[in-house]
Amino acid sequence: MKIAYRREGSGPPLVCHPGGPGFSSLYFGDLAGLGERAELIFVDPRGTGASERPEDPSAYSVSDYVEDLEELRAALDLGRMHLLGHSHGGLVAIAYAAAYPTRLDQLVLASTLPRFAEAQATAMAEAMETCSGEAWFDDAKAALEAEQAGEFSSDMELGELVLRELPFYFARFGDDEARYLETLREETPNADALQHFNNEIVGTLDLRPDLALINAPTLVITGEHDFITGPVCAEEIAEGIAGAELVILPTAGHFIFVEARERFRDEVWRFLEIA
Repeated sequence: MKIAYRREGSGPPLVCHPGGPGFSSLYFGDLAGLGERAELIFVDPRGTGASERPEDPSAYSVSDYVEDLEELRAALDLGRMHLLGHSHGGLVAIAYAAAYPTRLDQLVLASTLPRFAEAQATAMAEAMETCSGEAWFDDAKAALEAEQAGEFSSDMELGELVLRELPFYFARFGDDEARYLETLREETPNADALQHFNNEIVGTLDLRPDLALINAPTLVITGEHDFITGPVCAEEIAEGIAGAELVILPTAGHFIFVEARERFRDEVWRFLEIA
C-alpha cells in the first residue's frame, strides 16, 4: 500500500495522523505552527490525498491504518518516533502505541476517544442542543444525521454533507471558522472509509484494553466544548494510560489547533520538550 506524506518545518520529527476516517492531512494546515520547532510528517492515510486507495472497500480497519503507519516509520528510518493522532487518527495512534510500544518516544492524543459510550453520546446530544438557536443548526443537524445514516453514494456527496455539519465541531462558529472551512473545499473525502467505520466499527469499538498497554509518555488534549471527543472522552483515555497528562483547552471545540492555536502549540511543544 503506497502511503503519501509531506514534511514541513525543522527540528525533531513528529508524525501527524489525521482523522475522519477518510480525510487527508489537508485539514491540519500548518498544525498551529508546530513546524517552527519540529519537522512535521503529515500522513495521508490509505485512500486519501496521494495515498493508494484499496480495491477492497472494507480495507479500512484500525489495524490496517496501524500497519500502514508502521511501514511508513520503517521506510523513513525514524527509529523511535513522536506520534500525534487527531480524532480518528487518535484511535490509530492508541492502537499503534499498544501494538508497537518500542517504536514510540512520546504520544500526543488530540481530540479523540477510545469508544462511543453512553456518556459520550449524552454529552454530544447536549452540546448540539446548545447550538439550537444558531441559523445553521437545522441544516447542520440534518447533514450530520444523513452522514451517520450513510445517505451518500459518492465521495463528492460525502464531502458536501461534511461541510454542512462541521459548524458543530467548533465552540463558536463565526467568520474565522467559516474561512477555515473554505480551505477544506479542496478535500474530497473517502466515502468507503467512513462507510466502513460507521457500519462495521463504531458499534463495537472499544480500545480501553489498549490503553493499559501504552508505556510511552502521553499527552491527552482536547477542547472544553468539543461536542464529539470532549472532556468525557479525554478523561477516560487519561485514566487508562499510566502517567498520562490531561489538558483541556477552554473555549475550543474539536479543531483545537485552529480555535486555540497558540495554547495548543505551546502545550505540545512543552510536552515534547522542544525549546
